[in-house]
Amino acid sequence: MCNKPLFGILFLLLLCSCKTERTVKNRIKHDIEVLADDKLEGRATGTIGEITAATYIKERFKALGVSPKGTEGYMQPFTFTPKTDPHAETEYITNKKDGTITGRNVIGFIDNKAENTIIIGAHYDHLGMGGDGSLHRGDPMVHNGADDNASGVAVMLHLADKLLEGNTKNNYLFIAFSGEEMGLLGSNYFVKNPTIDITKVNYMINMDMVGRLKKNKNLAIYGIGTSPIWQKTIEEANSEHTFDLKTNTSGVGPSDHTSFYLQDIPVLHLFTGQHVDYHKPSDDFEKLNYEGMLQISDYISRIISIVNPQGKIAFTKTVNESDDTPRFKVTLGVIPDYLFDGKGMRIDGISENRPAQKAGLQKGDVVIQLGEHEVMDMKTYMKALSKFENGNKTTVKVNRDGEVIEAEITFFEKKKK
Repeated sequence: MCNKPLFGILFLLLLCSCKTERTVKNRIKHDIEVLADDKLEGRATGTIGEITAATYIKERFKALGVSPKGTEGYMQPFTFTPKTDPHAETEYITNKKDGTITGRNVIGFIDNKAENTIIIGAHYDHLGMGGDGSLHRGDPMVHNGADDNASGVAVMLHLADKLLEGNTKNNYLFIAFSGEEMGLLGSNYFVKNPTIDITKVNYMINMDMVGRLKKNKNLAIYGIGTSPIWQKTIEEANSEHTFDLKTNTSGVGPSDHTSFYLQDIPVLHLFTGQHVDYHKPSDDFEKLNYEGMLQISDYISRIISIVNPQGKIAFTKTVNESDDTPRFKVTLGVIPDYLFDGKGMRIDGISENRPAQKAGLQKGDVVIQLGEHEVMDMKTYMKALSKFENGNKTTVKVNRDGEVIEAEITFFEKKKK
């Protein structure tokens, strides 16, 4: 016989838990809607829009009860001269002057009086109205960067809320980085001017573009070679097979975790993949997977819980793929599917008026050959591109739903960043 009072209590608990989850998702969604609002004009480093975003993040830290750990309250301003040579070292300066830009890292701290500290970070700047780095063709438009990277900031804030209540064997430093799109400037500045003892940093977790989890649940995790415990840990945390994990050992990549890896700190970088809206005005909040972001936040919490009893974890250097990545001067004009693990390079998006579109290629096509060069994966695709110059013509072969299609293509010069 059913115990009606007990059944009623269980029903109410289930109802409350559903409301709580819905409230959490709404909080993540609200954070992103604020950060990706047109009024912030794309949050370019040093602009009023970025300052408004920094102030919002500061107030969220304050409301959560996370303590300030910048050099000016929650803020860590840094002033620099923009690079004219992309290979030159960024010059940070102490005084503002004509032609300089000031960015602001926003830093919060949970002090558990522990020996070591975990850093959890995400960049909050984006491309403003376009310019260098934008894949938009046409007049300047607001690049809201909902996935890149309001999504990472929202998950970081959710983790800050969760970690106030448990996992107290480490302290936690939360950093919203400025200047990432201009060359990892905020994270680079922080590791050279840390607001805590950097020798006491246990590891760093970076979230950059975690807002587009797809139905196949592909989640990329970079940096698993930076500590001997990572491989086992990420698998254990995924014991219910919530995600189809795509891993990479390298500690170096085009996001803020790189700055910490170069200081011999273990890192993980989570990423749900590129898409056709990457670095375009169309990267807006209504296209994000909010349930997916909540799942990623919970997954990171499980990783932290598994590692917490182990004390300070070991660091290992990795063979960094960026060191031997082929340099290429031309572009096909596509968004690669970096999480594709089949043979070839799968196209996840096509840029307008670029070689792939002019050749009739489509989203979902898998490039298997460029000229005489076979394409087995992302690395061989880039190696093949490196063999061509601006204006060269060749044939491209793609697998389209099991049929091999061949087209002629004329290469354009790769856009400089």
